[in-house]
Amino acid sequence: MAKEWTRLQVIGATSVTCLFLLPLFYASFFASNGNPFADSWKDHLSSWRGKNGATKIDRGEEEKEPLEFLLRRLVRGEDRTQLEATGFSCHSDLHSEVCVSNKPVRIDNHAMTVYIPSNETETAPQMKRMVQPYARKEDDTAMKAVTPVQILHTNISPPACHFTHDVPAVIFSSGGFTGNIFHEFNEIIIPLFITCHHFKSHLKFVITDFKPWWVRKFNRILTHLSSYDVINPTRDGNVHCFPGAVIGLKYHDNLAFNATDIPGGYSMFDFKQFLKKAYNLKLTKVLKIEKPVLMLLSRNESRRFLNEDEMVGMMEELGFRVIVTMANMTSDLDKFSNVVNSCSVLVGAHGAGLTNGVFLPAGAVMVQVVPLGLDWASATYYGGSAGEMGVQYLEYKIEPEESSLIDSYGRDHPVITDPASIFLKGYYAARAMYVDGQDLKVNLVRFRETLVEAIKLLGYSPLLN
Repeated sequence: MAKEWTRLQVIGATSVTCLFLLPLFYASFFASNGNPFADSWKDHLSSWRGKNGATKIDRGEEEKEPLEFLLRRLVRGEDRTQLEATGFSCHSDLHSEVCVSNKPVRIDNHAMTVYIPSNETETAPQMKRMVQPYARKEDDTAMKAVTPVQILHTNISPPACHFTHDVPAVIFSSGGFTGNIFHEFNEIIIPLFITCHHFKSHLKFVITDFKPWWVRKFNRILTHLSSYDVINPTRDGNVHCFPGAVIGLKYHDNLAFNATDIPGGYSMFDFKQFLKKAYNLKLTKVLKIEKPVLMLLSRNESRRFLNEDEMVGMMEELGFRVIVTMANMTSDLDKFSNVVNSCSVLVGAHGAGLTNGVFLPAGAVMVQVVPLGLDWASATYYGGSAGEMGVQYLEYKIEPEESSLIDSYGRDHPVITDPASIFLKGYYAARAMYVDGQDLKVNLVRFRETLVEAIKLLGYSPLLN
């Protein structure tokens, strides 16, 4: 939270106070120049309640870079040229759309409309744009849960301000595929870091499709990226004025950072350092201890380990202290992140739980068990990103006999012998089969070899006992 402004003590007689305030009142009364976007004392100063209930003003005490410069760093090429010429520009790609205004904006939370002043003449038509501020634009299923934000780049008079802020707004959605930790990190948390970290907490979030549980879950991240309370447009319903705004979040790739396209050139390493600070993680590097900790991600539904107990026994025989996680453990990231951070090895079947690898200390080992038919997905979503996370990566690809699908279809069915033919039927047909429709019975002899390799990567002898 922003540091509370030191309260001014009123010293002296009432008459002295009045003499001091009179010039301010006079200046504020005659300050308006007729511009509907001009700051005015008629607008209420934005305030919010801190943890101790004290009223705070949206103003940072630290010396900040000029806002125009901070916003400019979010755009490149023609988009930057347009921003400099008009004060407003948008960039759209396959996954997301991001609009930036370095002009004062008014956000009507009731109508979910952003008003941006135009330099055009009064006869020029207004520009209207609809943006869904979630980085999954190509997925119709996700975007059905994302409310559009209307942007009016216009010279018409906007509604009057109820609250005025002196930090920019960042508007994004907590809709889409929230509830799945991979999508939460991939489409919101990492894009938030990419878009916002260089503002050094001097910004205010406006979260559409507001989910209180999601805000609570990622409270540590939100409060380390912004020094101000978030705005829930559904409950707020007021008109808020900001000196600038970002609508949407920059997205690069699956759990990925393109350092050349990030203000400040931040990388996954910087993101992990940010997480370490936000969650008070103790370990930066994996520890060399007598019994290294192995976390086994247990699943309740598809891609379950059918011989999980036997797997745990084998892991313990190798000398690991094994933590088996259940789904309810991962909902409290404040606690769970520190548990993951204490581990030397993370083992799981391909799925969202492996996203928790971002909390592993450097040098730890991630072991992804690759189900039948999911080679590409496993390599794309986690195989490529593990190295960027600073962890060592191993794959264990199951054989047909280790998949429950063989019991249903037999050894010679195309489902077993030719997964590509199933994918040709479409994403949903393949998903129903390989993502939602199979469980795993791991060959303990083969899998033991993978864990022995993990032991060697940690710098231990093959047998820990």
